Amino acid sequence: MPRFALKVEYDGAPFAGWQRQADQPSVQGAIEAALAKLEPGAHTIAAAGRTDAGVHARGQVCHCDLAKDWSPFRLSEALNHHLKPLPVAIVDAAEVAEDWHARFTALERRYLFRLVPRRAPLTLEAGQVWQVKHDLELGPMQAAARHLIGLHDFTTFRSTMCQAASPVKTLDALDITCVETDWGTEFQFHLRARSFLHNQVRSFVGTLERVGSGAWEPVDVKQALEARDRAACGPVCPPHGLYLMGVGYPDDPFCG
Repeated sequence: MPRFALKVEYDGAPFAGWQRQADQPSVQGAIEAALAKLEPGAHTIAAAGRTDAGVHARGQVCHCDLAKDWSPFRLSEALNHHLKPLPVAIVDAAEVAEDWHARFTALERRYLFRLVPRRAPLTLEAGQVWQVKHDLELGPMQAAARHLIGLHDFTTFRSTMCQAASPVKTLDALDITCVETDWGTEFQFHLRARSFLHNQVRSFVGTLERVGSGAWEPVDVKQALEARDRAACGPVCPPHGLYLMGVGYPDDPFCG
């Protein structure tokens, strides 16, 4: 059975998350249903990461095993036809080795979080960014973020429901930039790591927003990290500003 890697883009708003659920819509369920229209029967796909309800993706990666030797282009076109009108798109497909795995072969995950401080309601960007109604300072957030880079026990910044065996992870990058857009100033948080704990990114951003607003000092983030106590975390920000941007592999299956 040939194995295919799929690069997936989706708007997370109408879904209860990536993972298939019996009574709620999911991205995994939508793609598996589309696969069943191409090859009747049950299909199970595996993804690089299970995004939560409301979280978006530009570069989620999953894999599937099929009976037919599809050309990657025809497979992506056929899946996109059957995914309509859901906000899910297969943006690329590639045949991979039978032991290649979207999750276990991955070397890193890259996330983006978008935060807009603006008093006027958002219209075109509603549901795509987190909006706060007060000003934010970039410098203090950048200073606070530096405390989070590297190998740490991130107990403070993971959900109490996190199923990871250990809270110890290495955060390779947390870069914060300020971009002037037509809809106002946008702060963009770019994060990169081999893997993330449940709610880790949203816990980071919610805490760093408190620094940007002046409610916390940068050193408070260091102290929260060292506390290894979930109660020391700042607010967990909403999911709709978060995007899974890409997944890194030893050899990019979609390159060439």
